[in-house]
Amino acid sequence: MSSSLTKDRFYSQIVKLVIPIVIQNLLSAAVNSADVVMLNYVGQSSISAVSLAANYAGVLFMIYYGLGTGASMLSAQYWGKGDIQPIRVIQGIALRFSLLITLCFSAFAFFAPQLMMKLFTNDAELIAIGAGYLRVMSVTYLCWGVVEIYLAILRSIGRVTVSMVLNVMAFSLNIFLNAVFIFGLFGAPKLGATGVAIATALSRIIELIGCIVVSLFSQDIRLYPGYMFLRNRVLFQDFIRLSLPALLNDLAWSVAFSMYSVILGHMGSDAVAANSLVVVVRNFGTVLCFGTASAGGILLGNVMGEGDMERAKEYASKLMKLTVITGAIGGLLVLCATPFVLHFAKLSETAMHYLKYMLLINTYYIMGTAVNTTLIAGVFRAGGDSRFGLICDTIDMWGYAVPLGFLAAFVLKLPVLWVYFLLCTDEFVKWPWVIRHYRSQKWLKNITRENLFETDAAGPRS
Repeated sequence: MSSSLTKDRFYSQIVKLVIPIVIQNLLSAAVNSADVVMLNYVGQSSISAVSLAANYAGVLFMIYYGLGTGASMLSAQYWGKGDIQPIRVIQGIALRFSLLITLCFSAFAFFAPQLMMKLFTNDAELIAIGAGYLRVMSVTYLCWGVVEIYLAILRSIGRVTVSMVLNVMAFSLNIFLNAVFIFGLFGAPKLGATGVAIATALSRIIELIGCIVVSLFSQDIRLYPGYMFLRNRVLFQDFIRLSLPALLNDLAWSVAFSMYSVILGHMGSDAVAANSLVVVVRNFGTVLCFGTASAGGILLGNVMGEGDMERAKEYASKLMKLTVITGAIGGLLVLCATPFVLHFAKLSETAMHYLKYMLLINTYYIMGTAVNTTLIAGVFRAGGDSRFGLICDTIDMWGYAVPLGFLAAFVLKLPVLWVYFLLCTDEFVKWPWVIRHYRSQKWLKNITRENLFETDAAGPRS
């Protein structure tokens, strides 16, 4: 294959995958921003409480993402190989784990929401608002867990448009219902933060129904409960070997990132309120970079499943160049959005001061996030390498960033902005190791197996 032909194929394929994923990410960010913008008219306490409580949803999402990643690593390569049955088994394994974790998490959120809120703040008002939010959200996690696994499988086999349509439907409904229950439209009661939770719950139920409908018309990959009872020892071992490090990686990172909110939460409600708006803007700034990373991981997985390692190396190189560009674009978007955010935000004078400089810090922070996410969660995992990310992120977050944040905030008692700046050095600290691992090409592997349903003794393909 000529270089020009390969180039054309790469960029045409990446665009087809990136656009639906970016739309999904934009809508997800839009929902989060709608929560914050609408609650902005309710009060700063509601913004702060929902922002803190939402950290638990962030942790749970990363669990789903980790399970979905494990499933996607295998599914993408088996799809490239043209083998459907292993994908069904893998989906069933992921669903079993997802439902088990979800049931435990939902029970805790329903029966002990106050205890969960006390981890982030000692403000009685924020605890009360956040507890009500968590209790309502607890009943939706089951739907969410099923949906995320199924959509991860669909994306891994290239059906990103289907996933996008389902997300568009759910996100649009969520924004509409937010307005209904926050402002009391169409005769509904004004429920404030609780209204946000109810809107999210209803939209997730509808999204699950949408997945069921899609499944009914699918000829190969369905959302079928019977898949949970399919057994294959080799695939189960592969799933555990690949997904467990990914799950632990995402969990370690998300819990550590939530600790940033714990630190800021104990530095005052002004810091929390400012950070809640910063998160919204940063999410918009990263949609293109994360979309490129996700699309690149799918494409690389399919190519490696085909056994074409030379093309995989070439695609990975092009993906890295795209990541740098999208990271720069993301930072520029945050910079351009800053004046508008400062104009429309309705926070205290102190919170507005924090907000301004936190946004400026994120103009460069996005670049670090983009490169690391693309390599760790995209390129490396496409080849089944999930252990490096676990080791790297655990050391970086728990050995460096979180201890540094606590030291800066509660021992040295540095100002809020200095603490935030130090926390935002985490992505750049791990750059040398991440880039070195990329250049080693240890991640470049075909992880599919032969004769899976004939013997459990089959080994990995060379």
